[in-house]
Amino acid sequence: MPNLKKPTLDKDLDKFSYMEEAAGSLGRGLIAPGIALVFIVLCALGARASMSGAPGAVVIVAAAAIGAYMALNIGANDVANNVGPAVGSRAMTLVTALIIAAVFESAGALIAGGDVVGTISKGIISPQSISSASVFMAAMMAALVSSALWINLATWIGAPVSTTHSIVGGVMGAGIAAAGFSAVNWVTMGSIAASWVISPFLGGLIAAGFLAFIKSFIIYQDDKIAAARRWVPVLIGVMAGAFASYLALKGLKKIVKIDLPMSLLLGFLVGLAVWFFVRPFIRRQSEGLENRNQSLRILFSVPLVCSAALLSFAHGANDVANAVGPLAAIVHTAELGEVATKVSIPLWVMAVGAFGISFGLLLFGPKLINMVGQQITKLNPMRAYCVSLSAAITVIIASGLGLPVSSTHIAVGAVFGVGFFREWYTERSKRRLDYVNKHQAAGGPQVRPVRNREEQARRHLVRRAHFMTIIAAWIVTVPAAAVLSGALYFVMIKLIG
Repeated sequence: MPNLKKPTLDKDLDKFSYMEEAAGSLGRGLIAPGIALVFIVLCALGARASMSGAPGAVVIVAAAAIGAYMALNIGANDVANNVGPAVGSRAMTLVTALIIAAVFESAGALIAGGDVVGTISKGIISPQSISSASVFMAAMMAALVSSALWINLATWIGAPVSTTHSIVGGVMGAGIAAAGFSAVNWVTMGSIAASWVISPFLGGLIAAGFLAFIKSFIIYQDDKIAAARRWVPVLIGVMAGAFASYLALKGLKKIVKIDLPMSLLLGFLVGLAVWFFVRPFIRRQSEGLENRNQSLRILFSVPLVCSAALLSFAHGANDVANAVGPLAAIVHTAELGEVATKVSIPLWVMAVGAFGISFGLLLFGPKLINMVGQQITKLNPMRAYCVSLSAAITVIIASGLGLPVSSTHIAVGAVFGVGFFREWYTERSKRRLDYVNKHQAAGGPQVRPVRNREEQARRHLVRRAHFMTIIAAWIVTVPAAAVLSGALYFVMIKLIG
């Protein structure tokens, strides 16, 4: 009878193979953190070279490393909102999205990034309350470290959070630790807290409205292609006009100053021109397409890619200040020994923010991109288009009303709005039921209406677990960053003082 026992040598070789596979897997997992660490070190060395012999050089080098770490975390978390819907709808691949976002984020930061930033972020802390240079630098460094750590934690648990709210909480906590509760502008903090509700609600409402329009006037029409030829150019024109106004208001403020009425006029003219030029393009693209929903997705794919690029550009122009604003303030204070209400951002500081955001996106961004684009609700190009369009329009409306909003909350709120609208529409829409009954009577495919929550949950129209996790992360962002910053301030003041 043959011996079925495995020879000892084979067992030992198998163990070595398992060890090699485990070591290889562990090594691959350390590549991204290793590259990030190298980037942080290079930023610190670059700051040391540029500030050699300057007063406070040691503090500036440490702040550069912290600012680079903050920029990496912004890229890992915040940028996912710009390209996540396009990736989730399969309008473009993850690799394409990473390249487009990295290029346009860097371009937005370097070309149109704000050249003047309030050193006490957004008027949260009164400058008169912190007049000591060492106290101010300790507060800004504590704010940077705390907000970066919080965003890092949120990225690890898979929750897209507002980087603006994180730095706001960090500045508030450090300000309270340094000068007491009276130093905080509570009116400003109240408006920021209101944006927790306003941003996602407004973004979700606008996205749901556009999806309702697409369903009513295109998807549930007998001749979908004819309806698409009529309305898709209009929707693309609206998108072009909205982004023209959005970029004029938020993305090009360093190059030229444009007020809201002028930006709206510019948006209207751009939208009209784009509508005129894309009509023949959409007609040619729709020739030969079958009269079904799959065909409609083709017509929305290119505009969706363009919207992702434009959102990334505008995000780079605006949110880079979250990483480099406190860093620029520390550099200015360390060099001159005085606290200023506004400072200019040196080019090397802006480069730290721009490239840090891009590296963070490339190294750690896929996790949040998949969360926003695929795991909250199922997206196709039409739904993702509504999310992107909502992001631009919501910012314009909020700017007109003077409301502070978060781009993260708007984009994720729009995804939630699309998902919850799908649930409502699938369950209650008379138009959909009439359409289904009509086509089934004509011998079309059988479509069973979804009538209960169990079936909706099974189909994952909106995943409640992700919804609750993200809402909880939003609620605790400012207080968590504030508490952490307040504790870190006492450490920083000892090191700097």
